[in-house]
Amino acid sequence: MSFTADRLLLFGATGDLAQRMLLPSLCALHADKLVAEDLRIVGTARQPLDDASFRNFAREALEKFMPADRRGGMATFLNRLSYQPLDANDMAGYEALAHKVGTPGHGLAIFLSTAPSLFEPTIAGLTAGGLAGENVRIGLEKPLGTCLESSREINDAVARAFPEDRTFRIDHYLGKETVQNLLALRFANILFEPLWNAAHIDHVQITVAETVGLEGRVSFYDGAGALRDMVQNHMLQLLALVAMEPPANYDATAIRDEKVKVLRALRLVAPDETVTGQYRAGAIGGQPVPGYDEELGQDSDTETFVAIKAHLDNWRWKGVPFYLRTGKRLPERKTEIVVQFRHVPHSIFAGKGALTVPNRLVIGIQPEENITLSLMAKVPGLDREGIRLREVPLDIAMADAFAGPNKRIAYERLLLDLIEGDQTLFVRRDEVEAQWDWIDAIRASWTSHGVRPKTYTAGSWGPSSAIALTERDGVHWHE
Repeated sequence: MSFTADRLLLFGATGDLAQRMLLPSLCALHADKLVAEDLRIVGTARQPLDDASFRNFAREALEKFMPADRRGGMATFLNRLSYQPLDANDMAGYEALAHKVGTPGHGLAIFLSTAPSLFEPTIAGLTAGGLAGENVRIGLEKPLGTCLESSREINDAVARAFPEDRTFRIDHYLGKETVQNLLALRFANILFEPLWNAAHIDHVQITVAETVGLEGRVSFYDGAGALRDMVQNHMLQLLALVAMEPPANYDATAIRDEKVKVLRALRLVAPDETVTGQYRAGAIGGQPVPGYDEELGQDSDTETFVAIKAHLDNWRWKGVPFYLRTGKRLPERKTEIVVQFRHVPHSIFAGKGALTVPNRLVIGIQPEENITLSLMAKVPGLDREGIRLREVPLDIAMADAFAGPNKRIAYERLLLDLIEGDQTLFVRRDEVEAQWDWIDAIRASWTSHGVRPKTYTAGSWGPSSAIALTERDGVHWHE
C-alpha cells in the first residue's frame, strides 16, 4: 500500500544500532529536508526514559557518532523525538505505546530491531495495541532466524499482521551507494551488458573483509558464525545483483523477481568447495590482538572466516565460478566485487614481446566507494625490443566524481524508503528463504563431513587452504 508515513516508531531506540546509524541517519534526512515537517519519531526500548531524557540521549549519540559538519539541524531534529518505555513481552505496555504514537494522519512506519525470540510477542503486542492496521508498514532488521525453519517461523508471525507489501526486510548493504551503482553500471551503459556472461567473464570474486573481532557481539556471533552472519544475507545479495538478468523496469517487483531467480539457481556446494577458519592471536595494524577463543572466554568451533566456490546453473553463468570470501581479523577492512574478464582470443602483440593481461572490473563498496576498470595500453616511448604494454586503471572515485554531496550512511536511504514505502532495496520473503535453503545445505555438509574451522593468524588473509581454493583453478584472490 502506498502512503508516506508521518509517524516512525523505532524499536531498540537506545541500542548500539540506533546510536551509530539510525539517529544520525534520521538527523541527516531532517537537515537535508528529505522528510516531511510533520514526521514524528517515537523511540521505544526497555530503559525507563521520558521524552526529555531520550532527547538528551539522542543528542549525546549524535555528538559522538555524527560528523560535526552534518549536525546543523540537530536542535530542531530533537524536537521530533519522543519516547515510551516498553517490555516487549508485556502485552499491556503496547496500549501505552499506541497512545504515545497517536493517530497518524497518513500512516505509521515501524523499524523493528530485536532478538529473534521477541518477534512473535512483539508482533502480537503491536496487533493488540492497534499498531498493525492497513496504514502501518514494518521494517525488519536482521537476524531473521538462524536457519530456514526458524526464518519461516518469524516470517509467518510477521505475515499474520503485515502482508508482504507492508513488510520491509532490511539488508543495509542494499542501501550503499556503490551497490545501487552496480545496477546503474550494468543497465544504464551498453558497454558492459553484452559482455556480462560466461562467454566473456572468467570468474567473479566477492570479498567482505573485516579487521575487527567480536566487538561486543559475543552472544550473537558465536551462535551464528561468518556463514550465517555475512554470507547468508550481504554476500548473497551482492551475488544476486551481479548475476541477475536485466529487469523489465526499475521497480521492486521486477528487480526482486530477477534476484530470486539467481538465488534459486545456486548449485549445491561440494565439501571441497568451502573453507572455514577461526582466527588466533596476531596483529592488526601493528597492534597485538587476541584469538577468538580468548575474546570469547571459552573454546568454540564457530567459524570467523569462510571461503566458498559457488556456481549458478543457468544459461548466462554456466561454468563461471563465483568465489566468496569473508572473515574477521583480516589485514584490511574492505568490501569489493571483482569481475575478471577472459583473455583476448588472440593477441597480435605476442610476436612483439608484449604480454596482455585480461581486463578486470573492481567495484569497491567500502571503505571507499569506487569503480576501477583495468585496460591494456601502450607504454609511451621507443623500445628496440618492440612494443611494450602495461595495465592501466580507469578510476571512478565516487567522492571525486560527485564532489559536493555528503557521504551518506546506508540507513539514510533505507529509512527514507521505509517512510515513503518503496520496497526496491528491501528483501522479499522468497529471497530470504532461497538464501537460507542454500546456507542450510552448506552447514549440513559441514556436519556430515566433520568440518571444523582451520586456524589462521589474525592479520592474515585466512587459512592457507583458502588460497588453494582458487589457485587450483589458476586464480588468485584480488588483494
